[in-house]
Amino acid sequence: MRNLKKNLQHKLSGAGSITVLAIGSDLRGDDIAGVLASKYIEKIAKAEKKKNIKVVYGCTAPESVTGEIKKNKPTHLVIIDAADMGAKPGVAGLIEAKDVTGASFSTHMLPLKIFLQYLSLFLKCEVVIIGIQPKSLSFGKPCSAIVDKTAKKLAEIIVQCA
Repeated sequence: MRNLKKNLQHKLSGAGSITVLAIGSDLRGDDIAGVLASKYIEKIAKAEKKKNIKVVYGCTAPESVTGEIKKNKPTHLVIIDAADMGAKPGVAGLIEAKDVTGASFSTHMLPLKIFLQYLSLFLKCEVVIIGIQPKSLSFGKPCSAIVDKTAKKLAEIIVQCA
């Protein structure tokens, strides 16, 4: 997480307004990782009175909240989702937009690569994609403890870097 924090500090430096896009589903275990991290971000940002962070819940259809994202006019868009990066469960990492096809993202209606291309037409902002390696995406299972722990720590880091 130390390297992730350093990289996020660099990516979020000079951020005026940050919109966090939460992606995931509570139906498939650790697929909820992005939503959990975003809920923790909201809680921490509120406690620390960080008004430059807004969270938008895209869940399994992030394309349905593009209007809300555009309305926020973010300088930085942070997308958080469960992603199979071939890492140990609970590992969080930055994923470059150009590499999205190399990571297997969770269940959403529109492929993330197409969604990012669409957003780039309307937003002139830094896009930061963070994946959290799931332990299990089994239907009907709760989020694993390791992914929940990572979601909390990631939230702390993002708010510190904002």
